[in-house]
Amino acid sequence: MELRPYQEEAADFLFERDRAMVLAPVGAGKTAITLAAMDDMLGQRLVKRWLVLAPKRVCVSVWPVEAEKWGKPAVAVAVGTPAVRAAAFASNACIVAANYDSIVGADLSSFDGVVFDELTRLKNPSGVRFKAIEKAIKHINIRWGLTGSFTSNGLEDVFGQCKIVDQSLLGRSKGAFQQQYFFCVNRDHGQFEPLKGSLEKVMERIRPATYVLEPGEYADKLPPLHAVPMWRLLSSLDVYNRFKTELVMQLGNNWVTAMDGAALTGKLQQMASGFAYGDNGTAWLDHGKLDALDEILEGNQRANTIVVYNYQAELTQLRETYPHAWTVDMPGAIDKWNAGEIEILLIHPKSAGHGLNLQHGGHHMVFMSLPWSLELYEQTVGRLHRGGQTKPVWCYALLSSGTIDERMWDALQDKRDLSNLAIEELKAWRSEA
Repeated sequence: MELRPYQEEAADFLFERDRAMVLAPVGAGKTAITLAAMDDMLGQRLVKRWLVLAPKRVCVSVWPVEAEKWGKPAVAVAVGTPAVRAAAFASNACIVAANYDSIVGADLSSFDGVVFDELTRLKNPSGVRFKAIEKAIKHINIRWGLTGSFTSNGLEDVFGQCKIVDQSLLGRSKGAFQQQYFFCVNRDHGQFEPLKGSLEKVMERIRPATYVLEPGEYADKLPPLHAVPMWRLLSSLDVYNRFKTELVMQLGNNWVTAMDGAALTGKLQQMASGFAYGDNGTAWLDHGKLDALDEILEGNQRANTIVVYNYQAELTQLRETYPHAWTVDMPGAIDKWNAGEIEILLIHPKSAGHGLNLQHGGHHMVFMSLPWSLELYEQTVGRLHRGGQTKPVWCYALLSSGTIDERMWDALQDKRDLSNLAIEELKAWRSEA
């Protein structure tokens, strides 16, 4: 197999830089790009051993598979029991893939290159994970970061991701970063908004270290993506509106309460999906989204479909309604799906939003409810809409009119606008260079 021209260009970009990031949409082949550059670095003895940090499922299901497919050095997977992890780190493998949270206590002294796959996992420089990893890799000079969009949830996210790769890009202190590019909206809650022109200034700072791949450069390789919002009326809208005002309600033998704004947001999203978690379990108010899902499945003649849930209550109801459905963590589920043997595959954005190749098993996806994170939404859609998909992808979002679903849908659009603007700024520099 050979890399496409844009992939070769991206691999060269990494090879030429000790500290760099690749910003490429889902399905563009970030893993293949990086493996090519890593192999060249190993071949020229510029790096002796690579550490890949990635979400657990990506470590297991993506990196070793892609390495074998592209004929690159075998990847040892440091995921599982302490003994399994220790064996991977102590092996002779020149590439070891480990979960972000599984390297505590590991001897990383033999690694002189590190790749951060799904770099947004390190967007919080104050978090325990970030500090532990920063300390563990302080001796590693060559650092590459891979992401689909590091501004998915706001410009603030860029700082931590840049800091772990190269502190010279945006500095060491997030406070100084915020002071320079933001104004404080609410200090008690740590809310900041970008100053006018901040996005352009930040993108200009990080351009030299960032390779940006626009969808247009490989869009002709992918079939179209149809994102379809499916609006419906919530039969319990009066209950929803009353709870929004009173913040407390008895539903059957359940009391549902919201103690603050964050809790209210969560409860309203649950109610928009027809249920609410109370002090005595789950109370169902409306099964309209399940009915809408069934209509979509029937309308598509029961074509293989990925159904995305965000709540355990949704999963429970889905499994009761469709006992033949599989969850992505069931043994052999990914292989069976890609072989076309599973009609309904149930996934959660946080467990299946990154790295999984599901494009061979179908081309329909339904969101029972939306995640707030644009990154999770786009990465989840990208499980189907990626290289290797041969048919147009249909992605449906089940939304309740007059509820928080409207705000969530709008929020995703707003965040997408920010991501697109960031890409435009970086691309403008690259085209001028």
